[in-house]
Amino acid sequence: TVVMETLVERLEQAVIRLEAVAIKLQNCPEGLVNGDISSMINGGESESMEAFDHLLSGSVSEYLRTSTAIGGDVAKHAEMVNIALQVQRAFLKMAMTHQEPTEMADLLRPLSDQIQEVQYFREKNRGSSLFNHLSAVSESIPALGWVAVCQKPGPYVKEMNDAAMFYTNRVLKDYKDTDPRHVEWVRSYLNIWTELQTYIKEHHTTGLAWSKTGPVAPPSLFGAPSDGTCPRPPPPPPPPPPGPPPVFMDNSPKSDDTAAQHSALFAQLNQGEAITKGLKHVSDKQKTHKNPNLRSQGGRTHQGSPAKCQNPSSSACAPAKKHSPVLELEGKKWRVEHQEQSHDLVIEETELRQVVYVFSCSNSTLQIKGKVNSIIVDNCKKLGLVFDNVVGIVEIINSRDIQLQVMGKVPIISINKTEGCHVYLSKDSLDCEIVSAKSSEMNVLVPEGEDDYREFPIPEQFKTVWDGSSLVTEPTKIHMAL
Repeated sequence: TVVMETLVERLEQAVIRLEAVAIKLQNCPEGLVNGDISSMINGGESESMEAFDHLLSGSVSEYLRTSTAIGGDVAKHAEMVNIALQVQRAFLKMAMTHQEPTEMADLLRPLSDQIQEVQYFREKNRGSSLFNHLSAVSESIPALGWVAVCQKPGPYVKEMNDAAMFYTNRVLKDYKDTDPRHVEWVRSYLNIWTELQTYIKEHHTTGLAWSKTGPVAPPSLFGAPSDGTCPRPPPPPPPPPPGPPPVFMDNSPKSDDTAAQHSALFAQLNQGEAITKGLKHVSDKQKTHKNPNLRSQGGRTHQGSPAKCQNPSSSACAPAKKHSPVLELEGKKWRVEHQEQSHDLVIEETELRQVVYVFSCSNSTLQIKGKVNSIIVDNCKKLGLVFDNVVGIVEIINSRDIQLQVMGKVPIISINKTEGCHVYLSKDSLDCEIVSAKSSEMNVLVPEGEDDYREFPIPEQFKTVWDGSSLVTEPTKIHMAL
């Protein structure tokens, strides 16, 4: 019968597993305790690993499904996130059967590299129409670094989850009434970090739990096992070669200050007592409170010619490469890049599905006619931008001295990490939302009469007080008076 065939099949699988365990026991050193043998018989699938696998088969699988439904950059990004989670699973598997090593930099490198891959994908796709999706993932993927956080890693994951919500709220605003797939995507992605917090609270409350009886973990996560130790279960395939250097190196790319700080957490936490090795010893003769005569001598000065490049042919001495200016339509994206002293830039043939990406332009003026989906201005200086209508968002980031004029309508304008931005609104765009962060010298000019504008500064200084039940933040009176 079917029931009998099923029982026979399960029995055969159990025999195969027992034979594999017998081979492992022959190669393992003596002195294994019952807990270790039990762990091996169960294939290393402890309650902790089963809980993590439940996370992978639940929220992560749902996230992959919704990402595939959206497709494009979101689907590609999701596959990279899945690889990072599989690498973390291999790391947790090793921690369950090995004792914590003194140095973990190389052990964490595969996970760190994959986190960098996820973040770099966002940076090289800033012109994507799904940029908010990519940003939500990029800002929160450092949450996987909880394995290197001592004490209580749960709050660290929550902090990363909050960073993602800044962008997922934008996704909801753009799609909640038009495409439910994106709403499902937001829910499934945020569920990953919510469930990870629950997992950490139940199994790793005070930090990653390492084995107390197994061998010391090898220096490399995917390296071959050392002689005389039990072979580890085969890990999942290693991630593809990373684009940027690993975060443990000094020349790692700094795509975003916050993301770089979170990624650097791996290297900082693994220095331990060695963190003070870079400090020089100061003798009593060199201390001003021990030797008052030093105060009259002033500080040490350096005389001589300025530092020169040792190797004239090195890249550090070479002048910055000058890129060719670009103004072209690539698929659904208009690329306007590396324009200098160009004041007659015009994009006329536009469609509702198109996005405009303006990158590294200076002392130039761009006019966009018709209606487009979104506009992103990135790393520009002294740029004038005039556009008719935008159905999504206009985002200014990492720029200086930007003049922005709306001729028609735009629902939201975002200003991030920008010094100097003047926004000229039209009568039809007075209801638009302006969101700013880490920016200064921002002004909004509202039409008054036929050809006149009234200028209003956007507050940069705020006061926060506790009203008994919540925090209340408002612009300071000093700034409002300006």
